[in-house]
Amino acid sequence: MAHGHAHDHPGHGHSHGAGDKPRVLVAACLTGGFMVAEAIGGLVTGSLALLADAGHMLSDTVALVLAWYAFHLAGRAATTRLTYGFDRVKTLVAYTNGLTIFAIGIWIVYEAWHRMAEPSPILGGPMLVIGVLGLLVNVAAFFVLHGGDRENLNMRGAILHVIGDLLGSVAAIAAAGIILLTGWYPIDPILSALVALLLFRSAWSLVRESGHMLLEGAPSGLDRDDIARDIEANVKGVLGIHHMHVWSLDGTRNMATLHACLREGIDAHAAICDIKLRMAKVHHIDHVTVEPEFGHCADRPAGVHLH
Repeated sequence: MAHGHAHDHPGHGHSHGAGDKPRVLVAACLTGGFMVAEAIGGLVTGSLALLADAGHMLSDTVALVLAWYAFHLAGRAATTRLTYGFDRVKTLVAYTNGLTIFAIGIWIVYEAWHRMAEPSPILGGPMLVIGVLGLLVNVAAFFVLHGGDRENLNMRGAILHVIGDLLGSVAAIAAAGIILLTGWYPIDPILSALVALLLFRSAWSLVRESGHMLLEGAPSGLDRDDIARDIEANVKGVLGIHHMHVWSLDGTRNMATLHACLREGIDAHAAICDIKLRMAKVHHIDHVTVEPEFGHCADRPAGVHLH
């Protein structure tokens, strides 16, 4: 059996980790620093939009710190017990972030329902000032994160949280403006609920994709059966491919294992090298484990041939 390791893959995410880590930390400091001011402002003005955004920013601060820690762990070397290293932590954090957004969205909708039934006075002027300041902080955090690796699920989760905060600030500003102009207080819970619905859609996308990776499903754009047929058709001496698995640790580091049934007389080492080369160049999978076979599969009783 030949085992190809892929720890230094140009263009596969590792080069971005060093730059992503400080970006996430800066965003966490910006978000956490303003969250306290926004929470106080929400209590003083009576605005659900500000309180909802403050709650979201609290969650985001925790999520961004966890995202930073995930990048920190990913830089550690593999161990005898964690033989792939800590890259999967980023996927786990992304999944958790998505669930957190769902929980906050549910709370916003619940609170908005009660505010619609019993509207309460809101101080529009201070609410507008705090909303504008919050928007500036969120825009700054967004641009800090936007320069990182957006193919990385952990970074996407961090960016999603900041976008949620940005939308919350926009909703607070819009609600404050309408309250100042018309005195119509129900606009505050209505816009808060709309922001929550937008968050649900984005959170579902993140949870679905990261959950798919945690289940070791095939990465988007890679079809296991198509890859197997491609190897059978283009690698000399390969009669068939089976027991093939394709998965990703974090959305950037793709891996595969497979059994290759070879023609008698073929140099197994040369065939394995050709398979690995094909997988890397055509399918962008650099970490591949190949088990060569002649006549029958080692996982099946002798005499039971493959079809």
